Amino acid sequence: MRARQGDEIVLTTYGRSSGFCIDPIEKKPLNHFLPGTPILSFGTAGCNLACKFCQNWDMSKSREQDRLADEASPERLAEVALEAGCRSIAFTYNDPVIFLEYAVDVAEAARERGIHSVAVSAGYICPEPRQMLFRHMDAANIDLKAFTESFYQKICGGHLAPVLDTLLYLKHETNVWFEITTLLIPGENDSPGELEAMTRWVSDNLGPDVPLHFSAFHPDYRMLDHSNTPTETLTMARDIAISTGLHYVYTGNVHDSVGGSTYCPNCNERLIERDWYQLGEWHLDSQSSCRSCGTWIAGVFEEQPGHWGRQRQVVRIKN
Repeated sequence: MRARQGDEIVLTTYGRSSGFCIDPIEKKPLNHFLPGTPILSFGTAGCNLACKFCQNWDMSKSREQDRLADEASPERLAEVALEAGCRSIAFTYNDPVIFLEYAVDVAEAARERGIHSVAVSAGYICPEPRQMLFRHMDAANIDLKAFTESFYQKICGGHLAPVLDTLLYLKHETNVWFEITTLLIPGENDSPGELEAMTRWVSDNLGPDVPLHFSAFHPDYRMLDHSNTPTETLTMARDIAISTGLHYVYTGNVHDSVGGSTYCPNCNERLIERDWYQLGEWHLDSQSSCRSCGTWIAGVFEEQPGHWGRQRQVVRIKN
């Protein structure tokens, strides 16, 4: 949301948010970046895509200023995260591409205080602003919505190639830890052929250690005529992804402790148990390796996990 003033384009959502919450970092979802720790999450209004299935449509599709209820300067936001014991700040709910300048300033203020920054993004961004955004990020979750151009054009109002370019950029030109999420919509992007093509592309181009999350769809916004994603579809997608060589594949938006937990790709030992966002067993050693066979596990881990659990805490910020 920008308003033209003279020869300048001004971000009218700068310093304003649709709300602030402290979430488990697994909700972003990030399973291999500081597991169990709390993350301060916020977004603004608007989006650069037009997804008919948007599950945050009240914020991402909003053009109304009254959706932006809370205000916080970058410095104040970073201070609140520090005071609350958050290890990270997430730019989420709508895409940080929309409020790039605000996100960058918050990330800079956070880094000065030892707080990490996480972008939850569709990855639909041009090369120049992409570089500007991600050089300030420590981690990201990229929403790979499907693996066909027709889906992106018909359902999202965009294109597939820029998203793949962003994934390649993150892998080969940055040190940002990133994971991928695909929301599986029955009859739209869940065919075995498409899933095999997508997961093989990820394995061949990004490597086997990039975590991939398959999330269940529920009818929302302009796709109320579609059914919920069956658990069997998520299990099938996970099996296909593992068969194409991916090491860390997860199911989301369903209660599935098996699909939500992390396993050693070598000996199949359960390393991090998850029940929704609650962590259980922890079998990583101090070197982020499997305690049973010594295989190194990709990610950003500490010797012990955090203990935030499933909590969601609304935060009111006063400058």
